[in-house]
Amino acid sequence: MAEAADIQGTGPSPARRWLRRTITVAVGAPLLAGLLQAPLVASPAAAAEDGTGSRTVDVSLDTLAPSTPVEGDTVTVTGTVTNKGKKAVTDATVNLRVGPRMTSRSEIEQVTGRTGFRDDSDPAPLADAPTVKIPRLGAGLSTDFSLSVPVSELGLDEEGVYQLGVSLTGQTSDRQYDRVLGIERTFLPYQPEATEKKTQVTYLWPLIASAHVSAQTATDDQQTPVFEDDALAAELRPGGRLDQMVSLGKDLPVTWVVDPDLLASVDAMANGYRVKDGDRDVPGKNQAVAERWLDALEKAVQGHKVVALPFADPDLASLAHRGRDVPGSLGHLQSATALAGMTVETVLHVQASTDFSWPADGAVDPSIVAVATSAGADKVIARSDSVRDDLPYTATAARPLGNGSTTAVVSDALLSTAFEGDMVRAENSTLAVQEFLAQSLAITLEQPEDQRSIVVAPQRMPTVAQAQSMATALEGLSGRRWTQPSDLLAAAAAKPDPDASTAVPSSSRYPKKLRDRELPVQAFRDMKTTRDELDDFKVILTQPERVVTPFGNAINREMSTSWRGEARAAAIYRNNVLDYLQTLTKGVQLVDKSDLTLSGRSATIPVTVQNKLLQGVEHLKLRLTSGNKNRLELNGERYAELPVKVGGGHSQSVKFNASANVNGQVPMTAQLYTEDGTPYGQPMNFTVRVSEITPTVMLVIAGGVLLLVLAGVRMYSQRKRVAARNAEAEAAEAVEDGRAEDEAAPESGANGPREDAPGGEESAGDEPVQPSDPTPDTGPESGDPSGPGEKVDR
Repeated sequence: MAEAADIQGTGPSPARRWLRRTITVAVGAPLLAGLLQAPLVASPAAAAEDGTGSRTVDVSLDTLAPSTPVEGDTVTVTGTVTNKGKKAVTDATVNLRVGPRMTSRSEIEQVTGRTGFRDDSDPAPLADAPTVKIPRLGAGLSTDFSLSVPVSELGLDEEGVYQLGVSLTGQTSDRQYDRVLGIERTFLPYQPEATEKKTQVTYLWPLIASAHVSAQTATDDQQTPVFEDDALAAELRPGGRLDQMVSLGKDLPVTWVVDPDLLASVDAMANGYRVKDGDRDVPGKNQAVAERWLDALEKAVQGHKVVALPFADPDLASLAHRGRDVPGSLGHLQSATALAGMTVETVLHVQASTDFSWPADGAVDPSIVAVATSAGADKVIARSDSVRDDLPYTATAARPLGNGSTTAVVSDALLSTAFEGDMVRAENSTLAVQEFLAQSLAITLEQPEDQRSIVVAPQRMPTVAQAQSMATALEGLSGRRWTQPSDLLAAAAAKPDPDASTAVPSSSRYPKKLRDRELPVQAFRDMKTTRDELDDFKVILTQPERVVTPFGNAINREMSTSWRGEARAAAIYRNNVLDYLQTLTKGVQLVDKSDLTLSGRSATIPVTVQNKLLQGVEHLKLRLTSGNKNRLELNGERYAELPVKVGGGHSQSVKFNASANVNGQVPMTAQLYTEDGTPYGQPMNFTVRVSEITPTVMLVIAGGVLLLVLAGVRMYSQRKRVAARNAEAEAAEAVEDGRAEDEAAPESGANGPREDAPGGEESAGDEPVQPSDPTPDTGPESGDPSGPGEKVDR
């Protein structure tokens, strides 16, 4: 109207202008004064609104009991106040503040996120309630407090969730007036009478651990497993994480969700195990610890539902996003699922359900659902921050997903994540427990006329403190005034809410922080390499199960969800598995040969196969290939193959018939193959020097032999003549001696002419030595590795 008047040239009257100026001055003067004084002393309202001052003191709530009070109870709150400011706090009072009543789950979330005091939403201190006086609290100092108030004095008018705050009001030297210097809020669920419809609560109790067993086994008949380390024992000992999960869970209404690999690992420990120690392995020392834990677990699960995840809890999201395109990856999920139920029944002697798959943090997309159900499971444990319902209330967990062939059990995100983080501090645990109980009551009061079923799926591997907080929260529901316990199988079979979402979230909605922690594509390629080498290796073994089982389980462990955020440790584990497999495969190998010399037109060439394994190998072929068929051929061909079968710890010499045509060097290659023609191991190369004997050479040799024979005949004749002459000489000498005896007789006839001894003949001592038979061209057959210049057998 004023703008219209100005345009029309008819402004307000003088009296109206005077009134406007008067109001402006009256309102503006106090405001200006407040602005000018603000740097000196801030009003309590201003300090509360901007949060300054109300965080000077940290108020910690360590205990609140009972957590879900009823009429006649007395609520006791204990805690600590700590002065975090630089000035001492004086004339302080610790008060309780109760209210207002929460009307929705979102309102509870909003209160949880507040820090500083807010005068517009935080209630006044309880009138006539006990307080704690603190005359002085120095900078950096702390003091404990305890407040007890009967429920009747808390001002709880009706059932519901109430905000409960503990505040400290006091002064500091720079602001000498009372104001709230610190506050902490929690919740008080108040439901003195049982509701008509109680919410069915299914709480999953996970027994899952990281991988500890290697692919290596001892050489005994039992194949004693070898562990990478002995860290699992620390979790099994009294007070350890897994010990606490069992001792706490045995008295709680929970559904046990078990990784069969954990059971198999502890069972292996209980039956004797070994632990890697550098390049060797030593006996494990915690067999009794494992036996005790298994016995306690077997008793704890009696009467409870047990759900078995696929063996080693494979990372379904990593498999769907990174591994599905690597051939053979999905096959491991199928084998892991098939192994699950059998393992649980063998170790715990109970039947377990294998119908459920559990992606990390319950986050799903179309590819994850497809992979999760590919191995036979038709139920997926999802979470409400992934499968979201656009409803003003909490819907029943179960609902058909996608095309309806899969059932999604959608756990409640707020309840499932309530105990993540550091629960070692008493305050964190107390606040988490009270918020969990408050949220559960708020769910029931959303639609008190309808009964709903909700599921809580906590973190996979809770710490000891987290498990204790979870147990405290479940004990808080033991009164069953607004909830009643259920199990996962019943939750999955509950009637779905027709308004609940059944759409599978798109891949673009999958959280980036989860995707960044997935196993890389290279991990699945490494698994494929190990799997391929294992397939080639097992076909030659006489006892393949001794190798297939430990390595198959190890490959399953390589896919475990527990490797999230542990990329380096996961890569080391995969490398160790592959390295050990390659060590075994190299136990069957060809013994290196030196170069050979082949003299003659035909010969046998030995090649030695060595088996260092403890079991025999068969279904192998040894192929020897000539690099020059025209010079050296094998059975008339370029190559020849012979079957190989070698016992454990033995060697076998395989002999090939070879024929030479032309002199010279021939490169040879020996290679082992499986029966399907797949090369096994590395080829072995050596050279054969062919020295063929030609007809001319044969004539020369024959001539030489003839000359030797003739020389022998001549030498024999000469020896005969020499012997005859010697005999004649001896006879003549005897006659000579006879004449000497008759010296007195007449010389006529006695001194007749004497025949001289023959001259120029060889004596017996000068007889030439007869040469020995020629040395053969080749040596005896031998299966040992050949030496330098070896000649092959003919």
